[in-house]
Amino acid sequence: MNILLTNDDGIFSEGIRALYESLSRIGKVIIVAPDSERSAVGHAITLSDPLRVKKINRGGKFFGYATTGTPADCVKLAIRAILKKRPDIVVSGINLGPNVGYSVLYSGTVSGATEGAILGIPSFAISLATFTNPNYSFAAEFAKKLAKQILKHKNLPKGTLLNVNIPAVEKKRIKGVRIVKQSGQAIEERFDKREDPRKRIYYWLTGEIIKSDGRDEADIETVRKNYISITPIHCDMTDYDFMDKLKLWKF
Repeated sequence: MNILLTNDDGIFSEGIRALYESLSRIGKVIIVAPDSERSAVGHAITLSDPLRVKKINRGGKFFGYATTGTPADCVKLAIRAILKKRPDIVVSGINLGPNVGYSVLYSGTVSGATEGAILGIPSFAISLATFTNPNYSFAAEFAKKLAKQILKHKNLPKGTLLNVNIPAVEKKRIKGVRIVKQSGQAIEERFDKREDPRKRIYYWLTGEIIKSDGRDEADIETVRKNYISITPIHCDMTDYDFMDKLKLWKF
C-alpha cells in the first residue's frame, strides 16, 4: 500500500507525525506537506510563484518533502511530479481543531483530501476536535483502521472523499462512529477591533466553534456527543434540487 500524507498545519506538526507513525505499519508512507502552517487556505493553488521543495529529516531520518505551496498544491505536486508511483490513498491531517459544518469550505486539510479525490484517488481528511493539549494517538489509530477499510472495499465514488472528526476525549469515552451529514454552520465569527502603536485601526478575525446546532444527524452535534463523525463529501457542488426551478426563470 502506497500512502500519501499531507496537511495544513505544516510538515513539522505533531498531527502529521502521529499519522505517519501509525500508517507506516500498514504501508509505505510518503509525506508532501507545507513548510509552515497553511490553515484556512481552502482549495487555493499557486499560479504566480514557483513551488520550492525541500527534503526534511525528523528524528535523524528522512521524513518527507516540505513545499512552499498549499495543501492542494502538495497533493497535485506529489502525484504529478514527485512520486514515481501513484498512491493508493491520500490522507490529510491530523488537523489541530475540528473541520465541521461550513468550515470544510475554508479548510486546507479537507482541500488536501479533495485534491486527491479530484485526481481519482481514494482520500480522507481527519481532524481532532480541539485546539489545546491535543493527544493524537487515538485519531492516528482510527486513521489506520479507516485506510484499511477504504482499500478493502474499494468503493468510494469518483470525486467523493470522507471528512472525519475525532472527539478530543480518552479512547474509553468514544461512544462509536456515526455516518452523518455536514452541519449548516460551524463558527460564530466576529472581528476584534484593535489599534496599533501608531494609532491605526486594524481588525483580527476571531470566533468560536458552535457547540451545537441542534441537528442530531450532523457533524457538530455528533462530535459534541463523543461520537466520531464521518461525512462523505464530493467535488460536484451542483444544487440538483434547484436546477429544475432555475430552468423556469425568464432570462
